[in-house]
This record gives sequence, structure tokens and C-alpha cells, in this order.
Amino acid sequence: MSGTDGTSGGADPLVGRGEVFATTRWTQVVAAGRGASPDAERALAALCQAYWYPLYAYVRRRVRSREDAEDLTQAFFARFLERNPLGGLSADRGRFRAFLLAALQNFLSNERDRSGRMKRGGGVPHLSLDWSAADSRYGLEVPDPADPEREFDRAWAVSLLEQVVGRLRSECDGSGRAGLFEVARGYLMLGEEAIPHADAARRLGMEEGAFRVAVHRLRKRYRELLREELAGTLADPSQVDDELRALQQALLGG
Repeated sequence: MSGTDGTSGGADPLVGRGEVFATTRWTQVVAAGRGASPDAERALAALCQAYWYPLYAYVRRRVRSREDAEDLTQAFFARFLERNPLGGLSADRGRFRAFLLAALQNFLSNERDRSGRMKRGGGVPHLSLDWSAADSRYGLEVPDPADPEREFDRAWAVSLLEQVVGRLRSECDGSGRAGLFEVARGYLMLGEEAIPHADAARRLGMEEGAFRVAVHRLRKRYRELLREELAGTLADPSQVDDELRALQQALLGG
């Protein structure tokens, strides 16, 4: 079975020791603690913007309608970002996904005791949520009602990989390699031999050897960005290898 970087079988190169990222968005948030700073608040909002969909999907599986799920998700972020959730952060909140899910579960529990609800438009100035795209994506998923937290982790993993691929695409676009990215992106998620190199190289007007080198570099950069994106959601970036394994398990349903 292919790994998250497109390898097939054997040791997964994604789970090797790599650079430790000492300063990340989440370490900045955790370091702020009760003395929350504007920079830490912006970092937290950026994390929420990037990974809000898994929470929406989690809520959607617990309410009757799409509209209720949208209202609750919007209300959660409005309160979450406006009430300084940074106070009380500790080492056991080292993973942003665990921290955010726990906050949502607490919010939903409290919401059952309230008669009112903040409607859309009630205001999340930090976030712009694409409900239409979220609903389309949700409709393509096959939920596991017996294990909603596993489903949350899977949605989290998919969202994170989307962030990585988006960053890599932007880098390629900015360096004039947009065509290479579009042809070679399949090698990021599939085994290298799944797509004949000669055919792909011909599409780009490249020699096969040169194309193989370009793909190797692209895959290497993909792995670097994946580690960096994961580290950005950890209070202790040295745990990135553990989080890579968790991401792979979430994607494979293990």
C-alpha cells in the first residue's frame, strides 16, 4: 500500500528523522499562555482557518441539518477566538488537533443547555468559511458513525495534506514550474512506478532522466513541507515523527 508521500512498500521515508522546527504557529500560541499576544492570536486564527473543516464534519454528524451544523461551527469559532482560549494551555494540549476537538466537544456539551444559538453572520472576523465547498466535500465522504473521533482524525489528515499540496503548487507556480507540478503531482500520492516516467516526460518535452530528477526533487520538497506543516500544529515539534505515524494511520483507517 502506498505511503502518504507516494512510496510503495518498505520503510516510509516520511517517518525519518528530519529538521526540528523550533518556532511554529502552535508553539507560538502555547508559549503565549495567559499573556496572549496579537501575534499568537493571529497564529491561532490561521490554524483554525486552515483546519476548520474537520470540526464542521464532526458537528455535521451530530445534528439534523446542514444549516444547524453551519450555525454551530460558526458560533464555536466566534466564541473560541473571541474569548482568549489560550489561557490554561499546558503540555497535555501539545497537539493542536486534540486541543481544538476538546474545545469543540466542550462547546457542544454546553450548547445543549442553551436555548439560543449564534447564527451565521454573528461574526467571526478572523475566518472566512466556504460552506458550499464544505457541503460538497462532506457529501463525498463515507462516515463511520461508530467512531466519530477517528473520522475527525481522517478529515484532519486530508485537510493537512491539502495544505501541503497547495503550498507546493504555489512554490512551483512562483518558480515557473506549474506545468511540471501538474504532470508530476501524481507521483506525490502514488508509487513512482504507477505512472510511466517516459510518458510523463514526453508530455513536458523533457528527457526521461531529467524528469526523474525533477520528480525526485519535488517529492523531497513535498516531504519537507509535510513535516513543516505537521510541526506547525505541535507544541513540541520533535514529536513530528509520531504525528506522521498518526496521520498515516488516520488515512489508512488503522
